Amino acid sequence: MGGMTGEVGRRGHAGAHGSAAGPGAPTPAPSETVLLARAYLSRVSEPANLAVWAFVAQHGPVAASEAIRSGDVPVGVARATAARRLSADPEQDLEAAAAQGIWLATPESAQWPHLAFAALHLHAQRRIQNVSPDTATADPGGETIPPLALWCRGDAPLSSLGLRALGVVGSRAMTSYGQHVTTDLSYGLARRDVTIVSGGAYGIDAVAHRSALAAGGATVLVSAAGLDRPYPQGNAELFARIANEGLLLSESPPGAAPQRQRFLSRNRLISALCTATVIVEAARRSGALNTAKHCRNLGRPVLAVPGPVTSAMSAGCHDLLRREQDPAILVSSIEDVLAIVGSCGEGLSEPTTEAPAGDLRRELDALDLTARRVFDGLPARGGVGEDELARRSGVSPLEVIRALPVLRNAGLVDAGEGGWMLRRQPPR
Repeated sequence: MGGMTGEVGRRGHAGAHGSAAGPGAPTPAPSETVLLARAYLSRVSEPANLAVWAFVAQHGPVAASEAIRSGDVPVGVARATAARRLSADPEQDLEAAAAQGIWLATPESAQWPHLAFAALHLHAQRRIQNVSPDTATADPGGETIPPLALWCRGDAPLSSLGLRALGVVGSRAMTSYGQHVTTDLSYGLARRDVTIVSGGAYGIDAVAHRSALAAGGATVLVSAAGLDRPYPQGNAELFARIANEGLLLSESPPGAAPQRQRFLSRNRLISALCTATVIVEAARRSGALNTAKHCRNLGRPVLAVPGPVTSAMSAGCHDLLRREQDPAILVSSIEDVLAIVGSCGEGLSEPTTEAPAGDLRRELDALDLTARRVFDGLPARGGVGEDELARRSGVSPLEVIRALPVLRNAGLVDAGEGGWMLRRQPPR
């Protein structure tokens, strides 16, 4: 069984390429003991359990999993894990995952989205300071706390999620208006290197994913079920395509069924993995409003698309826009979204494969100082990764990640197998 878990760890390594560490950067895998412990923890309790998360945070995954299996745990942890503590089989789950091309990401691995989940950690710490995890009343909308592990399928980078990513959520029973707006926003933003994140449901979710794929952009699907059980089944082909071209994520291990509470808990991950989330259409009792609640808990911007005053499918969006405290930001165009998730000074014109006409100096002068420094750090020949570019230009890796899409949209740089490189200018 040791060989199997090692293979899963290597799969995680492959999926981390293209992260902030730069193209082709090595990604260490967690030890087999930690991998088994995290797999066990993901099975033994339901997602987003405050008592279990606090226990693991205090004792570490290996000691916590051993204590849970023995039953020597606080009452809140015992209550959450009693039903599965003896039957949970992490080796079987990892083996089933490997057979489906699914790999397990853990907080101990370099591909973990630490930056995106930092707000979840902060909110969780504040929560356990105010209440006892063993006696706290569970939030019916799901606790806004970090996941214990993530089951993943696909090779898109996980570690850099949260940077330049937009959650697009809304009604399953969308109108033609909602479909039109979702298509325009998701396609246009994906063309501008914004990752589109959603939940794979019928309606707004599926349109958002398909539009991003049609644009040749990046999309991430966060499922409420095991990744070997696409839900809804009618979107199984979409799940398969995202696994090949983007990234599928779930807290639940293989075989886990979609359940209402798992959908509510899943919504916090969409909120955390995105720079902001836009609600396109939502009735007053829509699950999309639960995602907006998690965004507010995390300090993430909530955006909303206004709709016809006669449409029940826009009533939830209108409620978000008219809130006295923390109202949603009104979205009527791609530019409204880029003002929130884009880079400072980013050009808003359609990306093009042709180098821009005009004087190069004028084009550089239109950029902000950071983007110009990153441009100046690029070698005259060949490519370079983000970390090396940060060293050469004297800015942080995060600033490099934010500046590169600006330079690419301006037609000044390209990304290739060798990293980022200057785009060859046509004769003047």
